[in-house]
Amino acid sequence: MNIDIATLFPEMLENYLSQSIVGRARAKDIFTVNCHDIRAYTKDKHRRVDDTPYSEQKGMLMQCDPIFNCFEAVTAGKARPHVIYMSPQGKTLTQQRCKELAQMDNIFILCGHYEGVDERIIETLVDEEISIGDYVLTGGELPALVLVDAVVRMLDGTLSQPDCYQDESHYSGLLEYPQYTRPEVWHDMRVPEILLSGHHANIAKWRHEQALIATAKKRPELLEKLELTAEDLSIIHKVVDFDK
Repeated sequence: MNIDIATLFPEMLENYLSQSIVGRARAKDIFTVNCHDIRAYTKDKHRRVDDTPYSEQKGMLMQCDPIFNCFEAVTAGKARPHVIYMSPQGKTLTQQRCKELAQMDNIFILCGHYEGVDERIIETLVDEEISIGDYVLTGGELPALVLVDAVVRMLDGTLSQPDCYQDESHYSGLLEYPQYTRPEVWHDMRVPEILLSGHHANIAKWRHEQALIATAKKRPELLEKLELTAEDLSIIHKVVDFDK
């Protein structure tokens, strides 16, 4: 997979993209990512990339030409990438959408700033707008990093085994079961005995039950999207009273 990110702050992104799991995957060429400075593609001698919006008296809006010139230069001679604009007006990012994006070969991410970008760029270049939540940030850089992290960790070879992410919250539609590490006893609280038993089938059953319970208690709305068995429903209703 190749990812290109158009931004006003490439250094901000590069620091994160060179660290931890994402950085190691990048170093192993599991994916490539390049951050492009939109200012490098403006023809303004002061490197200006924004102007005041028509009919508005506040804020600045990113202009079309620097963004379009950046896109044209980056994609010249290549297959057209899937273009994503990180925007609070987009559909909220989900694990399912990350799975789908992880199957793509080329993604181009546009990071807005100030009041956003000229609508004509969205109409001309953007295939989808994605939001990471119903709130507004200063720019699209943090959302872009969230998107890249969530997608890259599902690429083959990024994590040691696929079940490293398949067991995590949201992958199956449930939240993740509780996890424990050493010491076995901490502040008089013990690790559940089942996890010390070495009985893999019983542990798997316990984990599924705990995932159901955690989801019912913390994010019950997620259960509405799942096909639950009679046994699943029985487990949930033993610990959660939905009538209250």
